[in-house]
Amino acid sequence: MKKILKPLQYLYAVYALILFVTCMIPVVIFVFLVLPLGAVRSGNLIYKACYLWARTWFFLIGMRYKAIYESPHNKKHQYIFVSNHGSYMDIPCIVRSIVQPVRVLGKYEMIKYPLFGIIYKAAVIVVDRSDAAHRAQSIRNLKAALDKEISVFILPEGTFNESEKPLKNFYDGAFRIAIETQTPIKPVLFPDAVDRLHWNSIFSLNPGMNRVIFLEEIKVEAYTSEEDVAVLKQEVYDKMDAGLRRYRQYPS
Repeated sequence: MKKILKPLQYLYAVYALILFVTCMIPVVIFVFLVLPLGAVRSGNLIYKACYLWARTWFFLIGMRYKAIYESPHNKKHQYIFVSNHGSYMDIPCIVRSIVQPVRVLGKYEMIKYPLFGIIYKAAVIVVDRSDAAHRAQSIRNLKAALDKEISVFILPEGTFNESEKPLKNFYDGAFRIAIETQTPIKPVLFPDAVDRLHWNSIFSLNPGMNRVIFLEEIKVEAYTSEEDVAVLKQEVYDKMDAGLRRYRQYPS
């Protein structure tokens, strides 16, 4: 049976990737049309276009989507969204699930991809983690977005979690910014993304359910100093770890 299903999975992956690019072409055209409107307005419009792209692509490739709200989510409030990171499928999950003005912090290397890189550069706050000056500038850009009442989305693990644990260790950045700007944190979980597209092969792509879990927001008023960064980071880590364990199985 596996010998029969494997070629079908490869064909499905190729089909999905062709549609991925095809559906992206109108978005690239839209990017060039709205860029003259300025960074804030064009960025918001590009994210709306990416939301429509993700909905369309999911539908055409048979990828199901379900948002689960463990507590009420006010889309008019500003947050620092944080999530687990185990798959390239996290990217369409982000733009499919966040329907409010937002900017994602993403890896600089992604701008090199054809078509996708054009959209990415126009809509994402990029960071080159190997360069201290670039990291500092990305922090300033995130704070500038928050100053304009735009939420930000940060993957605190930094890179793919390739372990069998729910999460890797977190970087400090998201939590330091949350304290400095007094912006609440909204944890978001992607428990199925790695099953839909494993980090080790693009040809592992397969149709199925993609749940996005919105956990209760974590207020930061009680955190005020540099010493509180580690405490806040651990609180968020523990809640996300427990949340992931509610929605999928991990080795004991």
